[in-house]
Amino acid sequence: MGKLYATLLTGTEPIGALPAGPSWECWRAGRVEGPLIGGVIDRIVLAQATPFALPLERFDGAVLFWEELGGQASYVWSYLQILRHSGILGRIAGLVVGVPEAIDGLDSPDGSPTLAEIVLDVLGDRDIPVLGNIEVGHAGPNLPMPVGIRVALDAEERTLSLLEPAVRAARGDGTGRLSNADQ
Repeated sequence: MGKLYATLLTGTEPIGALPAGPSWECWRAGRVEGPLIGGVIDRIVLAQATPFALPLERFDGAVLFWEELGGQASYVWSYLQILRHSGILGRIAGLVVGVPEAIDGLDSPDGSPTLAEIVLDVLGDRDIPVLGNIEVGHAGPNLPMPVGIRVALDAEERTLSLLEPAVRAARGDGTGRLSNADQ
């Protein structure tokens, strides 16, 4: 992962496809492109209830990624319901779900739902691609998820590709200062 991050943070070319792990699963097929947005699901939900909430338009056509550490499966279901009722899930083009880490009530022998079942239940008939069990957030080693970068998601092929560089080449006169034309 170190080389991947070094390339992401110093290179001026798009990385392309992120290295897929064996845990990656297609939960709903489809292919989309859009800006990447996301984080820890409870933080996304909580931020939307503050004056610092992202305008709903920021989610239009986006690929939303999220992950969660700890808590209960019922909390995840509730967070997803809030995202649905707030209009966010109706605006996104695709969904990338991180590997669940220490979430009580998932996949237990008593017949409790899987994370995929919870996600697909909340999405209902919203037919967007969903790629699950991606190594982001607390489930290290972590893949880079540069927010705002345009990505291509192909859930059936289990690929997530960064279509833009995370950094831009320096502009100006070579001194590190921007010229008047660059400002």
